[in-house]
Parts: sequence; C-alpha cells; structure tokens
Amino acid sequence: MLPFASEGYPFVLVPALAGILAFLFGAPALAVVFWVVMAACVAFFRDPARASTAPPDVVLAPADGKVLSVGGAPPAMAARGLPQQVSIFMSPANVHVNRAPISGTAREVRHTPGAKLPAFRDKASELNEHSFVLLEGERGAIAYKQIAGSLARRVVCDLSVGESVLRGQRVGLIKFGSRVDLFLPGHALVDVTVGQRTRAGVTPIARLATAGGA
Repeated sequence: MLPFASEGYPFVLVPALAGILAFLFGAPALAVVFWVVMAACVAFFRDPARASTAPPDVVLAPADGKVLSVGGAPPAMAARGLPQQVSIFMSPANVHVNRAPISGTAREVRHTPGAKLPAFRDKASELNEHSFVLLEGERGAIAYKQIAGSLARRVVCDLSVGESVLRGQRVGLIKFGSRVDLFLPGHALVDVTVGQRTRAGVTPIARLATAGGA
C-alpha cells in the first residue's frame, strides 16, 4: 500500500464519496472526474519512507523539489547568526512531507499568517503565510521556513518548542505546493546548486564544519 500522510484523508474521502454518489445517481462521467481528483490527492499526499547514511555533520534537505536559490539570507536572519539561505521550490508533483534537516531541539516555533504569492517569488519568504522553526543541534543552530504558495491552503508544522527531533524525521507538510527556505550558519559548507533536485531526508544540502574547519 502506498504510504500516505493522514492529513490527506479529507481530500481523498470527499471526492471518493462524491464519485460514488454521482455514479449511483446516473452520472458516470461526473463520477470519473471525482475519482480522478481522488487519485491525484492520493498521489499528492504520499509519504514514502526515507533514510540517509550521510555523516552526522551533514544537513539534509527538508523538502522534495528543486533548488530555487543559494545565497545570502535576509538581514534579520543574518543578525541571528544564520547568514546563508537555500530555497527549495516544491511543485504539486513533489512529495510534500517535510523532514528535519538536522537532529536537535526546537528552540523556536511560530506561525505567521500572510499572503499567497507564487512561492518562487523573492518576497514570498517574507510576505506569505509560513511556519518558522529554529533547531539547535550539536554543531550549532539552523532554521527553516515552510512557506505557503498560491495553491497551498495550509502549512502544517508538527513541532512544538522544546521538542527534540532526529535528522530526517517527519516534521510537517505544506498542502498543495510551495517552498521551504533553509537558513544556515556562516561556517556551513553548502553543497547544492541552483536547479538541483532534492529529496527530503536524503539529499545533502550542507556540512556543518566546526570552527576549525573539521
């Protein structure tokens, strides 16, 4: 059976039941439309198992998708000691379950309402609805934002302040498209390029080198 995120059940059951009713009331063509929608939702909310053998100092991708940008973080994040940013754009065809980039403790978790700009726009990180998580690990802190896009209706963050997570652990999802921004310290050695495809909990994004570079 296809691994499935529980958040998707309403999106699957409603068109499934609507299709059955349409068929029973003599509208088979409409029933097929509902069942196609159901199948699309099953595919969208798939939640495959993931594992990585990367060394402990490696930061893993928090999302499936394509690297949209690699560069400097906004001044507010740089001031917090996280001057580097990697943005991953998630199309509707991607798995939308998000995973912890590092093992650590959630020191900050907050949700910010906002706009529904297309997720690939630069201002989406600041203006769109998003959840922000700051994780503190053995080699320092990193942060990430789950950002809603023009199609996304809800950002789901499963973490609470003080909760500990393991790298690659499921930490939430974004319903119907969008983007995840990853904020890294200055000593992180980024190992991805724009346009590169990523898999949550599998693809190495950066290495958290120590102060001495080891």
